[in-house]
Amino acid sequence: MKKVLLVLSIFVVCIVIACLCVIKYYNDSIGPVSKSNKEISFVIKEGDTYYTISTKLKSSGLIKDEKTYKIYLKLNKPSNGLKVGVYKLQPNMGVKKILNILSRSDKDINKYIESSDIVINFVEGKNMRYIAKVIAKNTNNKESDVYNLLKNQNYLKELINTYWFIDKSILNKNIYYSLEGYLYPNTYNFKDKNVTVKEIFKSMLDETGKQLEPFKANIKNSKYNVHQILTMASIVELEALNNKDRILVAGVFYNRLKANMSLGSDVTTYYAAKVDMSERDLYAEELNAYNSYNTRNANMAGRLPIGPICNPSLGSIKAALNPKQSDYYFFVADKNGKVYYTRTNAEHVQKIQELKNKGLWYNY
Repeated sequence: MKKVLLVLSIFVVCIVIACLCVIKYYNDSIGPVSKSNKEISFVIKEGDTYYTISTKLKSSGLIKDEKTYKIYLKLNKPSNGLKVGVYKLQPNMGVKKILNILSRSDKDINKYIESSDIVINFVEGKNMRYIAKVIAKNTNNKESDVYNLLKNQNYLKELINTYWFIDKSILNKNIYYSLEGYLYPNTYNFKDKNVTVKEIFKSMLDETGKQLEPFKANIKNSKYNVHQILTMASIVELEALNNKDRILVAGVFYNRLKANMSLGSDVTTYYAAKVDMSERDLYAEELNAYNSYNTRNANMAGRLPIGPICNPSLGSIKAALNPKQSDYYFFVADKNGKVYYTRTNAEHVQKIQELKNKGLWYNY
């Protein structure tokens, strides 16, 4: 019996040692090739994939082992697709850093791209004021160039004639920013900082067209047009943090519209006042003001805002097109983002009080 236990113990020890050796080898293999910070120009061409470039990475002296690199890829799939361009890589980076750069997820990405190529990342759920700031920061344009183009009636009419999903709704004089909601949030690359606002918008609108194309039939059969669907999607985007809640929140809003109730959405009130939610609380006159965006006002009963209030993600657009049906007419989120759904105003008020009592109420 003692011999058996001894053999088992030795076997277990050997297995543990073997596992530790494998882990050490793996970690070492995905680490830097050397301490050298020598820049190596690495070209990504059309048709390249994360897997097909493994040989080129190895021959360029940027990774140690192709097999380990591919294992790392399977375990840590990059969030973005591989982007065509010329990248400045170094042997001291390691697999993780290199993949962050090639997927353009690195926070300092423009440092690693040839100067003739710039990357602009537009975050989901942001409004046109944010877009104008991002364009001004990353290109030779000013924020005023963005706003001036949005007011150019000839340009807007040209877009209406070019894109199937844009109609005369964007010409409404009460809309703050004509293309709000139509510019698909994504990562885009351009030749250099001299890119024009019109060229940037074209790339974003082309991407919107690609994203909406699969839903063209759904939109055609809907009682709402594209402008209204994007408007609903933009509200849902800011009211819910995940796709599971988004389809439920969209259903609540549609229920309220059918019942001729106002949407009562705080995010529309902030947009109406041109104040970002993280900026400050609204004043009483702003909360109660009537305009075509503020859905807290009783005059907006049964109505959507006049236009989108941000540029929504695909998840929110899907939710606006295919909401989950329920008998809920109210919802509220706690400070952690968890959403609670209720059927009546009394239940809604009670839920808010419960959250306050538990210290879960959100304070700006």
